[in-house]
Amino acid sequence: MAALGAGASLSALSRPLRAAEKPAVKISLAEWSLNKALFGNRLDHLDFPKTARRDYGISAIELVNQFFMKKAKDQAYLRDFKSRADGEGVKIMLIMCDGEGELGDADETKRLKAVENHYQWAEAAKFFGCHSIRVNAYSKGTPDEQRDRVADGLHRLAEFGAKLGLNVIVENHGGLSSHGDWLVSVMKKVNLPNCGTLPDFGNFQDYDRYQAVTEMMPFAKAVSAKSHDFDAQGNCVETDYRRMLKVVAQAGYRGYLGIEYEGSKLSEPEGIRATKKLIETVWPEVI
Repeated sequence: MAALGAGASLSALSRPLRAAEKPAVKISLAEWSLNKALFGNRLDHLDFPKTARRDYGISAIELVNQFFMKKAKDQAYLRDFKSRADGEGVKIMLIMCDGEGELGDADETKRLKAVENHYQWAEAAKFFGCHSIRVNAYSKGTPDEQRDRVADGLHRLAEFGAKLGLNVIVENHGGLSSHGDWLVSVMKKVNLPNCGTLPDFGNFQDYDRYQAVTEMMPFAKAVSAKSHDFDAQGNCVETDYRRMLKVVAQAGYRGYLGIEYEGSKLSEPEGIRATKKLIETVWPEVI
């Protein structure tokens, strides 16, 4: 055990942290939370940083490539977006990447093409100063076949990301990726420090969400606090936030908690604010 510092005692180190000593919660806003407004042309992607900061008081954002799909290599567009984010004092944390092929495709040629399709987003993320790109672990075949194919694609992409100083992280996003034990087996097979997970509180059907997030947290480089519905007390109906955030906190995670509201009973602005309030209430209780 490391030696205690001057003036420290075992009793002092073991006592619960006072509120003022607890690390402040860090919250980011996933762009998908406003997907209806974006797809409905009520919000321009370029205005997302301003919206996050001015409407919700959030100064860190997670982008979704679907909202600027043809702009990955448009340097003028990327500069404009970054300038707007910088002007609002907003950090761009990561880009969520969809629609670029299966990183675990059974056809090796298609798998390599999918890997290469993600390069442009990794380069855009580097330009934005992101720490990661979020990718999907899709494949077909037996669980072992899928693990090997996905691990191959991820390893190749993570090697490219490492050259840019970027992480490549996988969200539980359907299929076997929503099975915590399987996704952990993929991480272990890839075995690269910049390849990790993005545990999402939702996206589970036949696997216990608390078990899955517990399994994924040792590899987590971001966390998605997904929400749909809330009760009269402001608690998330489908996920026990106290139980889930305790899992996150006990894993030693101190990074950003990304709001991802996907409900329909509350409007997008109401859902974002309800999720933010719940995180701000619960995190100090579990940390």
